[in-house]
Amino acid sequence: MPDKPSGNRFLRAFHQQFDNWFFRSMIGPAQTRNAVHGAEAEAREQWKADLAARKRYSQEQRARKRAAREAGNDR
Repeated sequence: MPDKPSGNRFLRAFHQQFDNWFFRSMIGPAQTRNAVHGAEAEAREQWKADLAARKRYSQEQRARKRAAREAGNDR
């Protein structure tokens, strides 16, 4: 049986906004610019190094998948 929608429009709107805010805060910043604003310099540098390593790993994975596809198409 589906849940009955709340009759109070204000409460529905409040929960909708809160849930969106909560979800966005859980997944992290949407952009990398100023993402660690106010952190110590060492923490910012570590964050940048981690981000670069993640990007490099993603690029390597894409290259491997592309090479596998191309090898499969050559048969």
